[in-house]
Amino acid sequence: MHILVVEDHPALQQLLSGHLRNCGFEVDIAANGRDALKALTDHSFDALILDLGLPDMDGMQVLKRSQPLKTPCLVLTARDALNSRITALNAGADDYVIKPFEVAELEARLRAVLRRSSTVDMHKLIRGNVTYEREFRFFQIAGKVLDLPRRESLLLEEMLRVAPRIVIKDRLEEHLYPSGEAVTLNAIEALVSRLRRKLTDMGATIKIDTVRGIGYRIIHQAVTDV
Repeated sequence: MHILVVEDHPALQQLLSGHLRNCGFEVDIAANGRDALKALTDHSFDALILDLGLPDMDGMQVLKRSQPLKTPCLVLTARDALNSRITALNAGADDYVIKPFEVAELEARLRAVLRRSSTVDMHKLIRGNVTYEREFRFFQIAGKVLDLPRRESLLLEEMLRVAPRIVIKDRLEEHLYPSGEAVTLNAIEALVSRLRRKLTDMGATIKIDTVRGIGYRIIHQAVTDV
């Protein structure tokens, strides 16, 4: 899961990003509202953790302007007045955590927000700018259809489904080559190599990372204009 943390305090940035990464999340940081809005425009996130006290604009502005993207949002703030909580929730926040807080509770609330949001559309898997339409079984990268042979399609579907967790190589072999079908030593590596090249050629903001001796995982990467 890819999370954007919008927080201007360096120590809290480090605390949140470190804890969430240790829990298996992929984390990007924005220290102000302008950078947050740019990140939300340029990339797809599974959730947004948003501090309302930002140096360049009120976090409520970021929250309201992010609503068309439908990114689930967990608000962080020192504003403990009831009216502030109601305002944030009415503006589109999915939950509200008051500072100071325990990171374990924040993680639990984040997972709850993610569980609720995942039930909204069970027909899509979205990682970065890559979308998989489960009902029609096709992939898109930034709105362009990615046509894949059957095994490459199964491989990408499985990796998107479990991202950012690691897919163990033995599990991939069982998934891609059922019923005891013979598998050559480099069959999986060849599939991964071809899929990597296609993702790169179409400008995907995700890539397949090799975890040596274990398997593979999807990670996020920034795409720069040439």
